Amino acid sequence: MANVRLTIVYYSTYGTNLEMASIAADAAKDAGAEVRLRRVRETAPEEVVQGVEPWRATAERMAHVPEVTNDDMEWGNAYLFSAPTRYGVSASQLRAWIDTLGPLWQRGVLANKAVSAMSSAMNPHGGQETTLLSLYVTMMHWGAIIVPPGYTDPVQFKAGGNPYGVTVTAGGQGIPDEVKDAIRFQARRLVEFAGKLAGEPVAV
Repeated sequence: MANVRLTIVYYSTYGTNLEMASIAADAAKDAGAEVRLRRVRETAPEEVVQGVEPWRATAERMAHVPEVTNDDMEWGNAYLFSAPTRYGVSASQLRAWIDTLGPLWQRGVLANKAVSAMSSAMNPHGGQETTLLSLYVTMMHWGAIIVPPGYTDPVQFKAGGNPYGVTVTAGGQGIPDEVKDAIRFQARRLVEFAGKLAGEPVAV
């Protein structure tokens, strides 16, 4: 879809959401979209990050990824978000950045754009679904068009069957192949519907 400009925004502490976002970026590019992969700024104190080895290693591994800016949001006509859950909502780093988007929202920059989301937690019932639903509530306020994977492909059942968006149980074993396939499917589905929306002006 040459008319799709997808901004993928993620936050990652130990690398799971970095991997998820990277898989989605590759799939979206394969589907024909232009893609900007962006991370949100770390708000935890530097000494805390440096004091936890896996956290420090992840920060170093993704240091080359640009931090997301308002320009990235204006450029994109589709968005994909990925962040771990914290107490049933997305990590505060992502929420803090979302809370800066008021000026874009007021100008209607975030409206009528296809959007989807992914998440992770340390256990299967750690709040992933409520994290996605809370993100989608925010996106409803934007006037964005939510594109969940639903039960629209057999891979959804193989990967655990979450219709809201891919969720990963982060247990140090890596992302299973069937979940990687579900991430790719969600990215392709988002690109498909973003392309339909971009094909002609949205009448409201």
